[in-house]
Amino acid sequence: MAAPTAPWWRPDAFARRLPYLQTRERIVQTTRAFFAGEKFHEAETPYLQISPGMEVHLHAFATTLLGAQGGQKQLYLHTSPEFAMKKLLVAGMPRIFQMARVWRNRERSATHHPEFTMLEWYRANAGYRDLMRDCVQLVRGCAAAAGRTRMQFRGMSCDVTAEWETLGVAEAFASMAGIDLLATAPDPASPDRTLLAREAERTGVRVAETDTWDDIFFRIMFEKIEPRLGNGRPTFLCDYPVSMAALARPKPENPRLAERFELYICGLELANAFGELTDPVEQRARFIADMALKEKFYGERHPIDEDFIAALEHGMPPSAGIALGFDRLAMLCAGTEIIDDVLWAPVVNCAGDDPACS
Repeated sequence: MAAPTAPWWRPDAFARRLPYLQTRERIVQTTRAFFAGEKFHEAETPYLQISPGMEVHLHAFATTLLGAQGGQKQLYLHTSPEFAMKKLLVAGMPRIFQMARVWRNRERSATHHPEFTMLEWYRANAGYRDLMRDCVQLVRGCAAAAGRTRMQFRGMSCDVTAEWETLGVAEAFASMAGIDLLATAPDPASPDRTLLAREAERTGVRVAETDTWDDIFFRIMFEKIEPRLGNGRPTFLCDYPVSMAALARPKPENPRLAERFELYICGLELANAFGELTDPVEQRARFIADMALKEKFYGERHPIDEDFIAALEHGMPPSAGIALGFDRLAMLCAGTEIIDDVLWAPVVNCAGDDPACS
């Protein structure tokens, strides 16, 4: 049986976290001021959606909408406000942001919480490198509001005032793992699992018989690459293989790669960004392929948001969008390594002999 802990609302327990929460308040204010200065509109979209998101490895919370006349429909708490915000781009909004509550099941750790705040913003008629500039200004501003220029996490240190690094995924695999990643994907849409498995085992990374190409990719990332990203200065890890960016458009100069980047500070992933895919036919095909994988791995699939496909058919402008884990940014600015420290009230945890979690 787990040792009892004091409830979060006990004054002595809450007092320990209060400085972290006050830092969170300051960076909330800084974030809104940044977007106001950039002439963004703050959007608010419904948390209940037909489709919670189509990522293969994300798990949603389902609920049932009951009608006044007895009808019912299954809905989901969204894992991201992405689809609704892109519909706003179609509607004519050129710059939008949202500090949205989002939900992801099966996620609980020192850096994960099942309900958390996702900061998402979109620029019409812009590219993903425009979002990199946004990140630099926003993160530096939030750090300054917290009274720091350097962030620390799990023994790593990162100076956000230094020049930020831009590193390609293929370059990272070559320099940090000794693997020619693109050579394992002769067909960009369907990478060769056997080729990557051979390379992983050669470099000492364990591979299981049931592992897919994606599984092996992520294990190499976790063991060889992520721990070295954002050390000393923030890192944009960019230009992912096109098979790993279901919502991103291919790079015009190299269609084997997608316009996608992730931001790392002190080895911690902070944000995920795309030059947005606007082709409805290609988007549907990617959704169908991803849901086939989800059913294969987890025995479940999510419905396609047909209204989102219809919006793409109507015409979405060339755009770039990004999702940033706001609670993680608050952690880094506040100087804590536990996400619960920057949450006003945490979700109940499944631990010990709690019958609600059995």
